[in-house]
Amino acid sequence: MRWQGHGERRGYHHGNLREALIAAALDLISSKGPGGFTFAEAARQAGVSAAAPYRHFRDRDTLLADVARRGFELFAERLAAAWDEGKPTPLPALQRLGRAYLDFARAEPAYYAAMFEAGLPIANHADYRAASEKAFGILKMACDAVVAAMPQATRPPAMMMALHIWSLSHGVASLFARGDSARRPLPMPAEDLLEAGVMIYLDGLGARPE
Repeated sequence: MRWQGHGERRGYHHGNLREALIAAALDLISSKGPGGFTFAEAARQAGVSAAAPYRHFRDRDTLLADVARRGFELFAERLAAAWDEGKPTPLPALQRLGRAYLDFARAEPAYYAAMFEAGLPIANHADYRAASEKAFGILKMACDAVVAAMPQATRPPAMMMALHIWSLSHGVASLFARGDSARRPLPMPAEDLLEAGVMIYLDGLGARPE
């Protein structure tokens, strides 16, 4: 796989070591995956000594956690823009959220891999955890709005709905909408597959108006 969307890696410049290491990590994730490189390789890729990264990161996991945090922050921005406060109504806005999820996986495969495939213990990295929760919170907010429009007697738990739609979105994105060689062939746009799945799910809950 190749990481795209951020331009070519820049070499290390004085005072910008952290950014150089982040860029190096993204390059290495694109070529080797999030678990396929060492801390020393990240230093070498950034053009610094093996000891230099310790000025900013305790080890490779903390470097990956910072990459994942940045990915989730970017992800949250794109989800929030797609949701657009639920305009004009929650259901079409929810569909935009799904497309934004797939767009992110396609456009930012290195960030996506760091966020979801690095195997980091999320409880050990507070900033990473907070950023991931903020991104999920946008989907939860969307589901709150969808549930609020349903008859009160038949409203499902919004958290359950958010977890189901997140799982469906993530599955389609991971299999069929990646921007790297891990993407599998699909005889239809991934967006159509996701939208159909979500609509079937919402119909089953009675969440769509007649």
